[in-house]
Amino acid sequence: MVEAPKTSLISPDTGRVNGVTDIVRDVRNLVGAANAVDDELIAAAVRGWSANTRRAFRSDLTLWARWCRQKRVLPDRADAALVASWVRALAGIDESSESQRAMATIERYIVNVGWAYRMAGLPDPTAMPLVKLEMKAARKTLGARQRQARAIRYKGDISDFDSPAAGVCLVHLLKACRRDELGLRDAALLRVAYDTGARRSELVAIDIIHIEGPDSDGAGTLFIPSSKTDQAGEGAYAYLSPATMDAIARWRDKADLRSGPLFRRVETHFDGSIAAIGANRLHPNSVTLIYRRLIRAAWERKLLGDMSESELERWVRAVSSHSIRVGVAQDNFAAAESLPAIMQAYRWRDPKTVMRYGAKLGTKSGASARLARRFSDE
Repeated sequence: MVEAPKTSLISPDTGRVNGVTDIVRDVRNLVGAANAVDDELIAAAVRGWSANTRRAFRSDLTLWARWCRQKRVLPDRADAALVASWVRALAGIDESSESQRAMATIERYIVNVGWAYRMAGLPDPTAMPLVKLEMKAARKTLGARQRQARAIRYKGDISDFDSPAAGVCLVHLLKACRRDELGLRDAALLRVAYDTGARRSELVAIDIIHIEGPDSDGAGTLFIPSSKTDQAGEGAYAYLSPATMDAIARWRDKADLRSGPLFRRVETHFDGSIAAIGANRLHPNSVTLIYRRLIRAAWERKLLGDMSESELERWVRAVSSHSIRVGVAQDNFAAAESLPAIMQAYRWRDPKTVMRYGAKLGTKSGASARLARRFSDE
């Protein structure tokens, strides 16, 4: 085998969003200087990707390059055996310095690495039968089920919408929000996330110009220019309740926002007092951190009942930027909304994803639950 060079496949460029030019360069590095690359072909393929997909592609190539270096193989000479060994390491089948990954993550790695080879005009080592068999073995080892973010429902895990709010829920997180600019932004973010079921990339991309209303009833409309499932950029609309429009207005008035991003960083002093309102939009990773901070604040204010500190930590670890979107799906199932209506309102393309979010809730309203309740008093 030929020893790989010390340089990475990926040109360092962490200070800005990765563009087409960066990925053309990445694929060219994969091929090597001696091989010709059709830049236009690569650029045409990459322009159809979202910014998140481009970012993941570059990150995955970096990991593949590191594996090649460890095995002292030039990437353009990699074969199916090398890819298979990587799959085994990622799945925890073979002992390795690689940390174990979820099956969905491994599948993404293999897809992106395969894309790089095909875009470079090289034989794709990920398409070989050996790799497919190793992927099948990895699925058996890890299981194909993805870890689901813990749901944040409007009133919590309740069966009757008229019941009081319980545990970690939107109602309690709203009560935990501060009364200053930071709290007003957090409250507006929570309400918009719940009304629209927006993904984190959609939330942070909201500009003030995207919000229409309020109408005579106090409600409004959010225009979502593009999303994960709308790569063509056709756009979609989402409903904003009167309470959400009020929350947005309070945040905008307090922060004196007239144009540009709706959700921005609020800088604080060491003592927690407000220092400044940032000009740039929130980073997508901030959404999870905000949810987790508010859960801790709600616990400190005794809003979460008798939750122990260990249970709080389990909750915080399980929460992600997707938690409110999952909670919205579960609340819709609890309200007996139809699957097509839920998919249309919250921009889902895959019914299996929505059904997975409602699976746990469905056990409490399914045939076995109804039969058990029927005979519970016998």
